[in-house]
Amino acid sequence: MAAFSFDKLVIFGVGLIGGSLARALRERGSSNAGGARTVIGVGRTSASSARALELGVIDGAAALDDERALAAALAGADIVLLAAPVAQTRPLLERIAPFLDATTIVTDAGSTKADVVAAARAALGGRVAQFVPGHPVAGREASGVEAALPDLYVDRNVVLCPLPENAKASVDRIADMWRATGATVHEMAPPQHDRVLASVSHLPHVLAFAYVEQILQSQDAALRFAFASGGFRDFTRIAASNPEMWRDICIANRAALLEEIDSYTAVLAALRAAIETGDGASLEAVFARSRAARADWQHRAARPAAGSADEASK
Repeated sequence: MAAFSFDKLVIFGVGLIGGSLARALRERGSSNAGGARTVIGVGRTSASSARALELGVIDGAAALDDERALAAALAGADIVLLAAPVAQTRPLLERIAPFLDATTIVTDAGSTKADVVAAARAALGGRVAQFVPGHPVAGREASGVEAALPDLYVDRNVVLCPLPENAKASVDRIADMWRATGATVHEMAPPQHDRVLASVSHLPHVLAFAYVEQILQSQDAALRFAFASGGFRDFTRIAASNPEMWRDICIANRAALLEEIDSYTAVLAALRAAIETGDGASLEAVFARSRAARADWQHRAARPAAGSADEASK
């Protein structure tokens, strides 16, 4: 457990991601952590902030539309985390920019990075060095602060996409923050991040949503759902994810995601042709390769992550 000290962390969007960070920093390895460790939450609704306060995830709350409260929340903040849908990045940065201390580091948890970097440059201008783009590759199908877990990030990957303007000390500080949660930190360039995540995260979500939608459009949808079992549960688990968040991700990463959809469609067409012609050998070959690849991935994923922070960019 890496030691990490902070006095004030301000989280915009205290749901699963932001709430889990707050809980991890204060509940995991607390004997190694210093500072006041005050966490302030800023939400779009007073209800979400009130619930986070009730659960003890945050120490105080501020409303986004309350200028005085927002200024007070941001005053003296070590770190600000934006844990909101990626389409909100620019308006959030524009809103908080006048109240940011020169020493405050801002980071985010968005699942896309090229659009977030563009938003940060547009909103912060010459102060963009204060923004360190990041993405914790972790989550659950459940959302909201009630779903927050102190160990959500343990042995999970966090990707940082440092800007040329970032001071090394700022990048290191954000990396230390995520390591304190139990995560392994890597670095990638934003375009590489978006290509990789389009393949292994964004496409699977689109497929899960599409599959459920296909059943919904059938005339006997109720009957099909009545007989759905383990395979349906496992394949569609991520279709329970936040619709607003995934709408924004699909639009923000459309170019990379469309390439993945086209590649998947080509493989699906080949499988359809094999099924239509009764080509069992081709089907079995694909299924065997896929089974072996997944078994290898599962074996590697079960081992603790190792290596330097920049291995992922090689």
